Amino acid sequence: MRASRRGSVDPFIVMDVLEAARAAEAGGRHIIHMEIGQPSTPAPLAARRALADAMEADALGYTVALGVPALRARIARLYRDWYGVDLDPARVVVTSGSSGAFLLAFTALFDASEKVAMGEPGYPSYRQILKALSLQPVGIPTRLEDRYQPRAEDLPDDVAGLIVASPANPSGTMLSKPALERLIAAAHSRGIAFVSDEIYHGLQYEGRAVSALEVSDDVYVVNSFSKYFSMTGWRVGWMVVPQDHIRLVERLAQNMFICPPHASQVAALAALDCIDELEANRAAYAKNRRLMLEGLPKVGFTRIAPPDGAFYIYADVSDLTRDSRVLAAEILEGAGVAVTPGLDFDPVRGAHTLRFSYAGATADIREGLDRLERFMARRG
Repeated sequence: MRASRRGSVDPFIVMDVLEAARAAEAGGRHIIHMEIGQPSTPAPLAARRALADAMEADALGYTVALGVPALRARIARLYRDWYGVDLDPARVVVTSGSSGAFLLAFTALFDASEKVAMGEPGYPSYRQILKALSLQPVGIPTRLEDRYQPRAEDLPDDVAGLIVASPANPSGTMLSKPALERLIAAAHSRGIAFVSDEIYHGLQYEGRAVSALEVSDDVYVVNSFSKYFSMTGWRVGWMVVPQDHIRLVERLAQNMFICPPHASQVAALAALDCIDELEANRAAYAKNRRLMLEGLPKVGFTRIAPPDGAFYIYADVSDLTRDSRVLAAEILEGAGVAVTPGLDFDPVRGAHTLRFSYAGATADIREGLDRLERFMARRG
């Protein structure tokens, strides 16, 4: 059977690491998971109960393409509560996870063969979704001294779009409001579409995460219930679009997805009122972060930009290896700790970096650090 060239996207290496870790567990080993960016906690209790009640009372059929109106209104209220932004609920588009939002955004904003810029290291699926849509991803190499965030002066001249993430994956670092303002101003001055990935908002430990909507309405903002709201497998996210793009995105959503999962929307609406439970989760991540920032340098991972948010630490390991995939395999075999090679996040320099996730239970983080210390001592 013939296959398209645009279908030849790169694998997501972290999933290969996860598969190797699962194989080791099937063989009887206890593996500490620092590879996967997934909360270890379930969806909030009230969200699960709301869905159970809805399943007894409702067929949970199709919703309108842009999402249940009550959910869109409640998301709009979140922007007032978190950022002081008065947002028209009509601009909120509920999506099938943030992945569905990126498909809609990239399709609405760009024509085939156009170039879209993003900082590297960065979330790998940006590049692969763009490629699958016959678009050209353009990496902006970032630096440790800039905390792995792009600078306005490094924005290429010939791109149609720019994607930023704050807090970022894999680094966990955030853009300050002045830095975000400079990036948005640079994009607007050149007619470049600006897409802000804000899926880790709510999970910040140093200062407050700033939304692009605090700077401009002429942006696309993507968010998700996966991270702060602890609902990864529910596949529900959202996007905020400019007023004049609502119908454009609605037509695409109708045809590409019909609607987001109704059941997940019911749970998401209830989750938005579970802040006490979610803040307890964040407190656990904050404790894990402290342990990682204290423990990783002690065992030899010293070149890191301390994360402001999310639940990752990105380490330059060029003093330890020329091949992070080999080092990650050695750590899995020798320490029973699964970590992610940086090649997922930076195809040029990722052979010299590793990502550590601290989304797991605090006891596992402690055990993982102990194992890493013993392994690195043996490795010399």
